[in-house]
Amino acid sequence: MRLSVLDQSPIISGHTAVQAVAETVKLARAAEALGYHRYWLAEHHSTLALADPCPEILVGRVAAATSRLRVGTGGVLLPYYSALKVAEQFRMLEALFPGRIDLGIGRAPGSDQRTAIAVGGGRYPTAEEFPQQVVDLVGHLDRTLPADHPFARVTAQPAGDTAPEVWLLGSSDYSGALAAHLGLRFSFAHFISAHGGEAVMRGYRARYRPSALEPQPYALLTVFAVCAETDAEADRLAGAIDLRRLRMEQGINLPVPSQDEADGYRYSAHERAVVERNRARTLIGSPQRLRDRMLELAERFAADELMVLTITGDYATRLRSYELLAQAFDLGGSGSADAATARTAAPAVA
Repeated sequence: MRLSVLDQSPIISGHTAVQAVAETVKLARAAEALGYHRYWLAEHHSTLALADPCPEILVGRVAAATSRLRVGTGGVLLPYYSALKVAEQFRMLEALFPGRIDLGIGRAPGSDQRTAIAVGGGRYPTAEEFPQQVVDLVGHLDRTLPADHPFARVTAQPAGDTAPEVWLLGSSDYSGALAAHLGLRFSFAHFISAHGGEAVMRGYRARYRPSALEPQPYALLTVFAVCAETDAEADRLAGAIDLRRLRMEQGINLPVPSQDEADGYRYSAHERAVVERNRARTLIGSPQRLRDRMLELAERFAADELMVLTITGDYATRLRSYELLAQAFDLGGSGSADAATARTAAPAVA
């Protein structure tokens, strides 16, 4: 089972956004050393807990800092943008790092309504045109727009013999059905929606229409996981994301709580109920426990690959969580946090 990383570039309380981006590059180098397969970067706007509004730029930095990892987006929020411009950006990335670039695309706004309108240049980005945008994007990337398409004679540069892998991302049946119809790879976000995903993933396989790009379906399941040497320690570390999600539901825009903040917070009965509800989309525990749980989910969801998102109250325990999972899955990397960290000793931001 391949294991990959989704990084939202979290800004932990007491740290800056610049430090968060540097930690992303550091974690990517460690993930490569530990044997992870691909590394995706997420797009969020005006969110004080997350540092990356433009993953298409950070992809280039992470790819330059690594040599084997596939690097991509999880994802570009396509309704904001021109399909041609996104195709040009990722053709450039593919020219720089041939055979290593993934283009994951989503349709959610990635922020509150006011911010979404600002990013959209004064209009709220609806998903009404999303299917056609995806078709146009793939056509620009692979030079397969039909002859009667109004932009058929427009060439996305730089041209080349390879193209990025294209993925549709989702947490409902919409993107799964669209990916099946268009013959594209599909990633389901269990960390957003913990219920109903099995039917979505299996429906994607059942309705899949082979394409020139992807003759067979390929499905990835993304989970939120917090791993530590013991179940009790993992449960404590998960307190930071518990408090972060509670604040999100309360409309409080703050950095990710530090571990000290999480340890010291006292929940009301109502808040504790919110935390317990949200924990349904979080896997927490020791390495063997998480390995067993993740493989069970992969089988239930008919997933070809697992991707892990981890946020804790400090960057060291986040790295350690990924290291423990790499060891549990026997990914074949260095298997040592010290070895992985040694490769990150150079400054993470040029």
